[in-house]
Amino acid sequence: MHGYIFKRVLYMIPTLFGMSLISFLIIQLPPGDYLTSMIATMSDSGQAVDPAQIERLKEIYGFDDPFYIQYLKWIWGIVSRGDFGWSFEWNQPVSGLIWARMGSTLVISLLSLLFVWIVALPIGIYSAVRRHSISDHVFTFFGFIGLAVPNFILALTLMYVAYRYLGQSVGGLNSPEFADAPWSLAKAGDFLAHLWIPIIIIGASGTAAMIRILRANLTDELHKPYVITARAKGLPEYKVILKYPVRIALNPFVSAIGWVLPHLVSGVTITAIVLNLPTAGPLLFRALVSQDMYLAGSFILLLSALTLVGMLLSDLLLALLDPRIRFN
Repeated sequence: MHGYIFKRVLYMIPTLFGMSLISFLIIQLPPGDYLTSMIATMSDSGQAVDPAQIERLKEIYGFDDPFYIQYLKWIWGIVSRGDFGWSFEWNQPVSGLIWARMGSTLVISLLSLLFVWIVALPIGIYSAVRRHSISDHVFTFFGFIGLAVPNFILALTLMYVAYRYLGQSVGGLNSPEFADAPWSLAKAGDFLAHLWIPIIIIGASGTAAMIRILRANLTDELHKPYVITARAKGLPEYKVILKYPVRIALNPFVSAIGWVLPHLVSGVTITAIVLNLPTAGPLLFRALVSQDMYLAGSFILLLSALTLVGMLLSDLLLALLDPRIRFN
């Protein structure tokens, strides 16, 4: 197992470099750069644009350098110093902006993933075992609602409910009185009180999808000969269901880690904007709009790294969960 992990980590290194090159290329594809956007904004507002100042900024930020020189400077700064470059729009190092957002982003993402598993696992098993029952139809109905309703609509609905009936301030992860306060037990409690809304919203569509996947896979497994044989030998029903069929049907849950982690970080940008969450999605969106290339490229690189880490965890858990899979 240790050899397998070491080999996979070695494979991740050139893959990450390839992903970094592609991400840097993608953010360079749109015409112009941050200075072009800034000049257009200044011109629209009637401000004078000094050509000498523009040339000086191009020289400082390296916009006149060829693509490969800009990329090499950026990637060497990351590898050698942990320097992700300079954010032109925010006028500060990219690393500070990223780490300020990634903490809350990872907390919300991991808790949302846990919410998906806790809710989808028992409902999916129950729906497969009690297929076509009234309860199964009820869960199916709510599952389709969860898939069909856009996250931002659900966000607006829950914000109204929290404000109207629970008297809770909406938007952000803290009440206004705790927004700039140092961390304390009171602020931590206020943070947890605000956390349930984004977790439910972000996890809703994933929960509905996982229920359908688990129900379909487990239904297929329950009619296979090894289950019929185990039941004929007199094993308790809970052992017949949980020992092997559920383990095999859980494969989609585990294999989904590879794409769920980056999706939870960046795929809920609209929801994060509606809820005013200090997460990575809105900052990445703003960086792409303003062509803040080092900030956008760094976020894309981190999402790529999350994908690789998620795939590694997924493969390890699959090998531990499914007896048919072996490390090699």
